[in-house]
Amino acid sequence: METISLLINNFILLANEASPWLLLGLIIAGLMKSFVPTKILAKHLGEGKTAVVKAALIGAPLPLCSCGVIPVATQLKRSGASSSATSAFLVATPETGVDSVSVSYGLLGPIMAIYRPIAAISSAIITGLLVTTAKPHQGEQQAPESSCCASKKAQQEQEKASSSCCSKSQPASDSVINKLGSGVKYAFTQLVDDLILWLLVGLIFATIVRTFLPTEFLTSYGSGLPAMLIMIAISIPMYICATASTPIAAGFILAGISPGTALVFMMAGPATNISTLGVIKNEMGTQVLTRYLFGIASTAIGFGYLLDYLLNLYQIDIAKQMTHSHEILPLWFAMSCTILIALSSIKPLRRLVVK
Repeated sequence: METISLLINNFILLANEASPWLLLGLIIAGLMKSFVPTKILAKHLGEGKTAVVKAALIGAPLPLCSCGVIPVATQLKRSGASSSATSAFLVATPETGVDSVSVSYGLLGPIMAIYRPIAAISSAIITGLLVTTAKPHQGEQQAPESSCCASKKAQQEQEKASSSCCSKSQPASDSVINKLGSGVKYAFTQLVDDLILWLLVGLIFATIVRTFLPTEFLTSYGSGLPAMLIMIAISIPMYICATASTPIAAGFILAGISPGTALVFMMAGPATNISTLGVIKNEMGTQVLTRYLFGIASTAIGFGYLLDYLLNLYQIDIAKQMTHSHEILPLWFAMSCTILIALSSIKPLRRLVVK
């Protein structure tokens, strides 16, 4: 009975630490979704190194998960974006975002919240530049989309069409209000649905680690190349978004794994899954796929090593920052955010408010 009570208590503590930052990220991400049309992205992502940098910078804050980025990247490629720019977009978009950065701040502290997007954007640029060395892919074919992604694309196109129609018949102020409303609705419906399952899995994992696993258990195995290669092997086939990978990474760090090794998981996991790799092969060829995987793996390990080196050099304890991060906000506010996210993830209750 005492163990069950401890599990529940640790789960609530972790949820309260993450929920205010997740809520902030959801709102910002939803508004970005409404105000940044996809067609603008395709316009700036042609050939050249500048396009790779643009793709990484544009993709980094966008609210798309590993599945949701597939149809967008496919459309970018078919709209004239280069393979290198599309690859950079595919890396940067799921690896980081406004929601994952805010959750990283809440669960992992300010240093990881700053370092993570820098590493993600750098990884995207390096991977994109590696792809520029691949030979052009001949006979590109239409990549099959998963049902969830296809439905998302259809919904996005429908929303875009309706918003453009409304903008012709309504004043600008009404159009802005409609976009604000649709952005918030997207955040608390589709985006929550995309995140909540893996986020819950991550919180449960972190809770189990915090409750049962002593900090010293994995210390001797928690850093260095073997541990990072294991993380790469675990991450590549997984489907997990940047936000949901954060509490899992927090659990790894609490278990004694180095922050750099946990960063490898947070970088490689969201940027790779079987669907993404299949689309890359079909749309851009085997050479691009090989360089894509090598770029992600090598940069994840490189930035993981660099993080561990800097933390050791300046004697910074990430675990201590994690321990105290929940004290930034009052308990009543954190609990309110947790309840709001929980209620919005239950579709029957959500439909009572959002039609």
